[in-house]
Amino acid sequence: MVLMISGASHTGKTALAHKLLKKYSIPYLSIDHLKMGLIRSGQTPLTPEDDEELVPYLWSIVKEIVKTAVENRQDLIIEGCYIPFDWRDSFDEAYLSDIRCVWLIMSEDYIRRNFGDIKKYANVIENRLDDGWLTPEALIRDNAENLAGCIKHGCEYVTISDIYSPDIVL
Repeated sequence: MVLMISGASHTGKTALAHKLLKKYSIPYLSIDHLKMGLIRSGQTPLTPEDDEELVPYLWSIVKEIVKTAVENRQDLIIEGCYIPFDWRDSFDEAYLSDIRCVWLIMSEDYIRRNFGDIKKYANVIENRLDDGWLTPEALIRDNAENLAGCIKHGCEYVTISDIYSPDIVL
C-alpha cells in the first residue's frame, strides 16, 4: 500500500510520516527532499518559492514512484504539500485500491489557540530555513484552501481541532 500525506505547511506531515515509519516500519519519502535534490542538482530551473509550478513538476515524478511501488507490492509513505487534489485522475482503477491519500487540516480555532506551539515545533523533524512568512492568518488561509480543495475533490482529510494527535491506521 502507498499512503500519501498532504496538507498545508506546518500541519505536521513529516512528523506524522516519521511516526508511521516507526509504528509500521514503512519507509517514507519527503517530496521536499525530492524537490531540493532536483533544484540543487540543476535538474530544474524552479526554486523553492515556485510552489504553483512545483506541483505539476513534482507530481509528474511522484505519481510514477507511486505506480512503481504499487506494481512491486511495496509499502511506502509519501508526504508533502505537492500532491494535487485531483490525484486520483493520475491512476487507473487497478492502482487506486492500493493507494490512500490523506490531508491534514488544522481548524482556524486550533491555529489561533496554538500558533506559538505550531511555530515552536516546526523543526521537530526537519530544519526549516525561513519561517518569516508564517503568520496565523497565512496558516488559516492555507488550511482553509486545503479544506476547500478536499471537499471539492472528495479527498480524505483529518481535522486537527482540539489537541495535536493525528494518526492514521493502516
